[in-house]
Amino acid sequence: MDEIGERTCELFHGQAQLYKLMYLWMSSSCLKCATDLEIPGVIHKHGQPIPLSQLVSALNVPPSKATFVKGLMRLLAHNGLFAISKSNTTEEESEEAYDLTPASKLLVNGTDLCLCSMVHLAVSPALFNLYHNLGKWVCGQENTLRGTSSGLGTYDFLTQNPADLAAFQEAMASDSRFMKVALRDLESVFDGLSYIVDVGGGNGTTAKIISEAFPKLKCTVLDLPEVVADLSENTNVTFVGGDMLKSIPNADAVLIKWVLHDWGDDDCIKILKNAKEAISGNGRRGKVIIIDTVLNEKEDQKELLETKLLFNIVLAAEFKSKERTEEEWKELFLKAGFTDYQIFPIFGFRSLIVLNP
Repeated sequence: MDEIGERTCELFHGQAQLYKLMYLWMSSSCLKCATDLEIPGVIHKHGQPIPLSQLVSALNVPPSKATFVKGLMRLLAHNGLFAISKSNTTEEESEEAYDLTPASKLLVNGTDLCLCSMVHLAVSPALFNLYHNLGKWVCGQENTLRGTSSGLGTYDFLTQNPADLAAFQEAMASDSRFMKVALRDLESVFDGLSYIVDVGGGNGTTAKIISEAFPKLKCTVLDLPEVVADLSENTNVTFVGGDMLKSIPNADAVLIKWVLHDWGDDDCIKILKNAKEAISGNGRRGKVIIIDTVLNEKEDQKELLETKLLFNIVLAAEFKSKERTEEEWKELFLKAGFTDYQIFPIFGFRSLIVLNP
């Protein structure tokens, strides 16, 4: 291929790449559509790959929409949400059939690890409209993207809008249910502890899972008073309304799951100092257990890295924060008075970090 031909190929490749980026929002919309139609549940109930004609019938959509359903499944299969095979419907012909993948198995309603509420939170019209203001926000003086559109910070907005707060809490709870899987690798971390505080623990999903796995371990959930008000307690799980930026109750260990990445460096240092004080009171020498993202652009697999970079945009725009590299985490730990830390990349795009004073 001559030089002119190479430039032409590059030009058309660039055009295709640009158009793909322009329409990435379509993948999210189709994900929401599949979730709204409960397609993963239909396939799960079918018990084997479901042919297109049977899927259209099960969805109770007009036959004229079969072409769209086929296109929807092809796009989502290309993105790894479904798998495509051939189903012999008659001796003469076959049609596409669709099966679940590890990703779509997480969208089957009624299962322990269902993430539908996370999809509904992330792929909502309100959020799409919010992110249309990115250019305006980045050129303006407001600290957060939501401040540009409503004049409120994210947490202030949630506090003033109970329905949005409830949707946010349910999405976070669905993510926390993955602790059931994570605890298989965390037995040594929680072994020997008597009392733990779950900082920013929301409705207590994580604390309840931990207490079920370790019945002798007492858990206190610390979160804002409006979050923990009227939540039911049990023998092992209690709730305390408070502010982690001011103080954290004394404990053998402090758990901070997917919280610190929402906060800027100065606030993170405050939280970590409070955690250090909580595990050091009355002669204690406990530990801080962090579950959060560690950014490693040189070694992260492409898909994991893209997930982290997408969250990095969300954090910058909505929380004035960021995903951090190991060096950035280390700097926070040292400034908070910790000298000993270990990082274990065992939670997909997040890691386990253990701090000792």
